[in-house]
Amino acid sequence: MKSLHMLLRFAIVGGLILLLLVPLTLIRGVITDRSAYREEAFQRVADSRAGSQQLLGPVRVVPWTERRDVEVVDKAGKTTTEVQVSQGHWLQMPQTLQVDGTLLPDQRSVGLFKVPVYSWQGRITATFAVDDHPAKAGRSYGTPYLAIGLSDVRGLVGTPNLRVDGKALRLQPGAGVAREIGRGLHAPMAGFVDARGGVLAASRVELELQVDGSRSLAVLPVGDDNRIALRSSWPHPSFSGAFLPNERRVDGEGFEARWAVSALASDAQQQLRAGDGPVQAVQVSLVDPVDVYTQADRASKYAVLFVLLTFTGFLLFELVRQLRIHPLQYLMVGLALAIFFLLLISLSEHIAFWQAYLVSALACIGLQAVYLANVLGHWKRGLGFAAMLTVLYGALYGLLASENNALLMGSLLLFMILALVMWVTRRVDWYALGTEGPPVSPGGAGP
Repeated sequence: MKSLHMLLRFAIVGGLILLLLVPLTLIRGVITDRSAYREEAFQRVADSRAGSQQLLGPVRVVPWTERRDVEVVDKAGKTTTEVQVSQGHWLQMPQTLQVDGTLLPDQRSVGLFKVPVYSWQGRITATFAVDDHPAKAGRSYGTPYLAIGLSDVRGLVGTPNLRVDGKALRLQPGAGVAREIGRGLHAPMAGFVDARGGVLAASRVELELQVDGSRSLAVLPVGDDNRIALRSSWPHPSFSGAFLPNERRVDGEGFEARWAVSALASDAQQQLRAGDGPVQAVQVSLVDPVDVYTQADRASKYAVLFVLLTFTGFLLFELVRQLRIHPLQYLMVGLALAIFFLLLISLSEHIAFWQAYLVSALACIGLQAVYLANVLGHWKRGLGFAAMLTVLYGALYGLLASENNALLMGSLLLFMILALVMWVTRRVDWYALGTEGPPVSPGGAGP
């Protein structure tokens, strides 16, 4: 009968752990919802101001129209001649492309959320080689123009200053016929001798502009030789895209980064001409150094482990110290462990994450220390369990703070806990627990 009682006890504890998965799942759902609300805040700023910006170009575009006489046989077998008209364009990439500028950061508040935004003061210099477009039967060329791609033209502040070989040109909205460029601006420029063909002379393009955006700025290295330099007073940049900076400096005063990308190392030109997907880019993002929702979500993944370890400690007290702990008391302690993660996410939206973690941990440890002092029959046992929880919360924070070493630290933590449980129960006669005899072997004392 005692063996059945012990099995029933294990079954009840296992059932309580499964029951606690319900509030833990709901808490993870709250974390996901709050993260989604933050994304909505980012989108609201992007909709009302400007979103993430992507700069392309400048490039030279030469539109053409081609007419061909084609013989067509109708259903009656009669042959007629029709004129087929096709249109297209040629993209000429810059020989050299230099992009330089400063991102002036700021933040926009949407409710509890702060969205990083910036104003980029950019300077672009591009040189183009001579481009020969020979005459071709049936083909006529249109007026060539410069095209500059910008993903969100609403972010343009004022009128950009465009000069070609020292002569000012007026920019017009849209990227013209070059749909692969997307949204942007264009400016007609002097071109061929006549519509049948000619030579597009070499030129030097200078562009100064101010662009507002949010979260990130990307530059497409479409030149044969690309030199990109970006700087800002934002101290927490994230460099991504297809190329990392060749040189960078990041400190409390901000960052400065430089890229040197050759067409030999980039497929940006081929991808742009093919128009079949995203083009390789250089990208920098203004990020929050501590993403509270990501941290809270990672912490909640260890919640079941917290509950399991605590209930294991209770079982050891029951079996070795002959204490009787009611299932409702198990449930109360499990709920106190679960509420920690809800406190963590709610407080971290108002104060620093480490402060929210400390306050939540102290509140839950103090609550359980007082409660367990009565459940376990002595205040020393309550403090002992509180000390164990303190170690667990400290280990969890270490896992969160050291993401790169999380697997190693987690493995060592589990090994140490298993070793401790084995050491504490090393003298327990488990067979004796199923009989009327004492729960501890005669050869030694309990833990």
